[in-house]
Amino acid sequence: MTVNPASQQGKSESKDAQSDVDSCTRILQVMEKLSHIKDVDALLDEVLLQARLLTRSDAGSIYLIENNVLKFSYIHNDTLFGASGVSRYLYASQTLEVDNHSLAGYAALTGEPLLLEDVYHLPAGTPFIFNDTFDQMSGYRTRSILAAPLITSHNKTVGVIQIINPRSADGQPAIFTPGDLLLLDYFADNAASAIERAMMTRELILRMIKMCEMRDPKETGVHANRVGAYAAEVYHQWSLKQGIADDDIKRQKDLLRIAAMLHDLGKVAISDLILKKPAKLDFEEFRVMQYHTILGARLFQNQASDLDALSAEIALNHHEKWDGTGYPGKIDDIYQDQFPLGAGKQGEEIPIAGRIVALADVYDALVSQRVYKAPWSETMTLSHIKDQSGKHFDPAVVDAFLAIYDVIVAIREKYQDEDSSALLTASP
Repeated sequence: MTVNPASQQGKSESKDAQSDVDSCTRILQVMEKLSHIKDVDALLDEVLLQARLLTRSDAGSIYLIENNVLKFSYIHNDTLFGASGVSRYLYASQTLEVDNHSLAGYAALTGEPLLLEDVYHLPAGTPFIFNDTFDQMSGYRTRSILAAPLITSHNKTVGVIQIINPRSADGQPAIFTPGDLLLLDYFADNAASAIERAMMTRELILRMIKMCEMRDPKETGVHANRVGAYAAEVYHQWSLKQGIADDDIKRQKDLLRIAAMLHDLGKVAISDLILKKPAKLDFEEFRVMQYHTILGARLFQNQASDLDALSAEIALNHHEKWDGTGYPGKIDDIYQDQFPLGAGKQGEEIPIAGRIVALADVYDALVSQRVYKAPWSETMTLSHIKDQSGKHFDPAVVDAFLAIYDVIVAIREKYQDEDSSALLTASP
């Protein structure tokens, strides 16, 4: 039996056309999903995942433009990190200029997508170089790369997405095709606006924190970013141990990072005499300070979303303690005019988000400079946290924190206070 070449070609073209339609339909479905994600880090995670699924790739990264430079913002690498994606590399602080000295910089500068079959054998005359620092540091071997600028519908470039090392249908190493480049470019065009919206949400959150900082010098944007990131990653580790489904983990992690950043917003209602006192508070002053938990929760009284509900929950519960000695305790109605603080909540009476932010907040306070204390050393801080497992902190949360301590350190290094270059060098 012979095959008519023209007939076979027609079938192939029909199959390719159907594949293109399926891919475009899938992208539209993904965009609907992305529109519901609020936190920029959660969004970048999903954008990178979906781009990799479209192109069957092993790894990828996203750079976002901040202050006219490309800032390393997210990374995936199944070979190095596994499917969980929790890695210290996620919080690297690399920046690149928007110029032709790097692959990502060139894509951002020109607005053109790129397809490279092997970055270690670039064609003669290529106007950029491949930076192999990550490969040298991690032992990974980058080969084929797709890069696409993230350009919004208003023609604003917000970043660059890079997809690395595709695999064939049977899992073998492959190279990207022009069809893959078209798919990524189309996907990037659609994802850019969602990323810009999420960046605006993050900026709005940081402005709220800045308002709090005007009252309380300890409540800075970098402190909020650290607590939010600690909480999100500890929750991720804790939830994996609990057997929670991946989609539920992502959904809660998206909300938790933002809500945790707002944990101390109630301090805006506390007197400056207390907030700015350059010493430890006396009994009466501390009693007044304890009400910031209730005042913070009240800010979210008219709850219009799951984020509002979680923000209120964290604000109210992040000073409760596992052994029941925390505050504000059990209160029937936090919206009544006057009431005493209640007996402390205990164990799992405290919502898991409150238990996680309790540890994240205390850790950051201990390793940070305060007007009334020097930063604690790393050894003393970890010793204290371990000692408080089962007392101040949920033992399962402590275990999750310690399991990803390299990630915790990377977060701390990424979001440093301006005057904290000597952090963790002093003793209490």
